[in-house]
Amino acid sequence: MVASVESMNERAARLAQIFSLDGPFAVSIPGFRAREQQVEMAQQIAEAIAGNRVLVAEAGTGTGKTFAYLVPALLSGGKVIISTGTKTLQDQLFNRDLPTVRAALKVPVSVALLKGRANYVCPYHLERNARDGRFLTAREAADMRAIVRFARTTQSGDKAECTDVPEDSGAWSAATSTRDNCLGQDCPHVGGCFVMRARRAAMETDVVVVNHHLFFADVMLKDEGAGELLPACNTVILDEAHQLPETASLFFGDSVSTSQVLELGRDVRAETMTAARDCTALTEAARVLEKAAKDVRLVFGPEPGRMSAAQAMSRADFDARLDVLDEALAQLDKILETQAGRSEGLANCLRRTQDLTARLALWRKPEDEGLIRWVEVFSHALLLNATPFDVADIFRRQLGGHLRAWIFTSATLAIGADLGHYCQEMGLNGMEPPLLTGVWGSPFDYGEQALLYAPEGMPNPNAPQYTEAIARVAIPLIRAAHGRAFVLCTSLKAMRCVHELLAELLARDGEKLPLLLQGEGSRSELLERFRRLGNAVLVASQSFWEGVDVPGDALSLVVIDKLPFAPPDDPVLAARVEHMARRGLNPFLHHQLPRAVISMKQGAGRLIRSEHDRGVLCICDPRMLGKSYGKAVWRSLPPMRRTRDEATAVAFLEKLPPPDAA
Repeated sequence: MVASVESMNERAARLAQIFSLDGPFAVSIPGFRAREQQVEMAQQIAEAIAGNRVLVAEAGTGTGKTFAYLVPALLSGGKVIISTGTKTLQDQLFNRDLPTVRAALKVPVSVALLKGRANYVCPYHLERNARDGRFLTAREAADMRAIVRFARTTQSGDKAECTDVPEDSGAWSAATSTRDNCLGQDCPHVGGCFVMRARRAAMETDVVVVNHHLFFADVMLKDEGAGELLPACNTVILDEAHQLPETASLFFGDSVSTSQVLELGRDVRAETMTAARDCTALTEAARVLEKAAKDVRLVFGPEPGRMSAAQAMSRADFDARLDVLDEALAQLDKILETQAGRSEGLANCLRRTQDLTARLALWRKPEDEGLIRWVEVFSHALLLNATPFDVADIFRRQLGGHLRAWIFTSATLAIGADLGHYCQEMGLNGMEPPLLTGVWGSPFDYGEQALLYAPEGMPNPNAPQYTEAIARVAIPLIRAAHGRAFVLCTSLKAMRCVHELLAELLARDGEKLPLLLQGEGSRSELLERFRRLGNAVLVASQSFWEGVDVPGDALSLVVIDKLPFAPPDDPVLAARVEHMARRGLNPFLHHQLPRAVISMKQGAGRLIRSEHDRGVLCICDPRMLGKSYGKAVWRSLPPMRRTRDEATAVAFLEKLPPPDAA
C-alpha cells in the first residue's frame, strides 16, 4: 500500500464520499445505508492513524463500526493489526468484512488471518499420535483418521476448515501443538509447519487479523514466536476492547495447571516409546507425575469454583500434595537429564519440566507482591493463578516504543457518555500527545423499537424467593412473545433454577414452547437451534451476554435476572477491593459498578440488532431503580421507552408479528 498525503479536510471529504448514498458501498452492497455516526467515527479514526494517536471510541449497536475502522485502515498505507474478541469474529472479519471493503474500495491490500497454534494441525504430533493410536473412544479414533486425511490436502492447516471433526473433539489435542510441546526450529517437520507458514504470511501482508488472546500472548508478550509483528506495525485496532482489561490481566500474570502437568506426562511417555523405549524408569516417572497432578485436583470437591491461595492452603493435604507434585517433577527432571539427548521431543520435555518446576515454586513463594494468588477448580483440572492487581501501568509500558496509532473500540466502553473508567483501567490517561475519545450512539430508533420493563414488587435479590419471582415475571412476557426469548442469569445456579421453574410453569399452562438450556450443546449449536425453531426460550448465563447476534423475529424478549456484579467472594475481586481501599479509592464506585454497567450494556445489546428488530428488555433487579447507584445502569442503557407496568410490556409484545407458522 502507498499512503497518500492528505489534509484533515481532504481525508474527511474522501471518507464522507465513500460512505455516501452514491459511494462505493452504496453501489456494491445491497441495502447499504449511510449513517452519520459511521462517517464521523471513520473520520476520527483516520485522524488518529494519520497522527499516530491513541483513540478510544464507543460505537453503539448498528453504527457500523467495523466498516468505520476498516476503511481508514485500508486506505492508510501502513501495516495494520486488527484484534478482536473471539475466533468467530476473526473469521467473520477475514472471510466477509475485509473482502467486502477491499473490493468496494478497489485497494490492493493483502490480508492474513493468524490464530493461536492450537488452531493448526501439527504434522509432528499428528504423525506421532496417529501412529500410537491410543484413544479413549472409537469416535476420537475416527476423528483422528479424518484429521489425517484433512492434513494431506489442506493449505492452511486451520482446524476450522476441517468440518468433519467437531471443534471440541478430543482428537484435536493429539493433532495440534501447544506453547509447551512445540519443538520450534528443532522440529523435523518445521518445513511443513502450518503455524510457521501462517506467521510468515502475516509478516508479509498489509493487514493481519488476530484475536485478543493471541495478541497478548504472541504479539505483545512475544511468547510464542509472533513477537516480530508489532514492531513492523503502524496501526493497532482493538475491537471488542471492553474485554481487554480481563484478557490483559490473564497474560500479564502467570499460571500453572494440572492439565499442563498431565500433558507433560503423556508427552514424556509417547516420546519414550519412540526414542527411549529401553528407559522404563522414564515411563514410570511420568506416571508418578500424572498421579501427583490428579491428586492435587482431588483435594477439592467435584464442583468448579474459585478461591484465594490462602483458602486453598487451608484445605487438608493441599500443601502436602503440592510437595509430592514438586518431588515428582524433580525426579522426572533427574531422569530426563540422562535421556534428553536421544530426541528433540525428550529435550523439549526436559525444558518443560524445568519451566513448570520454576513456575510452581514462584506461585508457592512469590517474589512479586503486586500479584493476586488464587486457585480455579475445573471439572478435571486445577489452575494456580497469579494475576496483577491492575494492568494500567503494565499496559502503558507496552504502548511505548515504536510510534503507531492505537484504536480501542467497542459498543460498551462508557459509563453514560464518560470513558474515564476505561481509560484509567487501561493506563491511557495523561498520554502525549493527548488521548482522543469519541462516543457515538446507535442509529436505531429505540423509542419506537424497544421497551425497557422494570417490574414492580420484586423482592430483594438476596431473598430466597427471588428466583421464583423471576420466573413469575418472565412467564406472561414469554407467552405474549410466543417464546422468542433469552432469559439471562448472572450465575449458573440461578440459570438452572430458573430453567426448572419455567419448565414447570410452561407445562402447567400447556405451553409447548421449546425450552433450551446453556450447556445442552455448544454455544453455536444452541444458537442455531434457537434461530431455526423461531419460538424458543433460551435460559443462559454469562456465555450468552455478549458476542451473540440474533437479528430478526427469532428474538423479541430479553429477561435479565440481576445487575451483573461479580460475586463478592470472588478471590480476584476481593483482593482488588482490598488493594483499592488501601490506596484510598472507593472500590465499588471505581471498579465494581463500572464493570457491572458495561456487562449490563452487553446483555441489553442482545435485543435490538437491526433497524427492523422490536422487543422488550426486562431487568428484574429492583436495585436499578431503588438504589442511587442503579441510576448509573439506567442511564447507560439505550434510550428505550420505559415502564413498570406488566400490562404495557405484554401489550407491546402482543403487537409484534407472530412467529412464522412454517
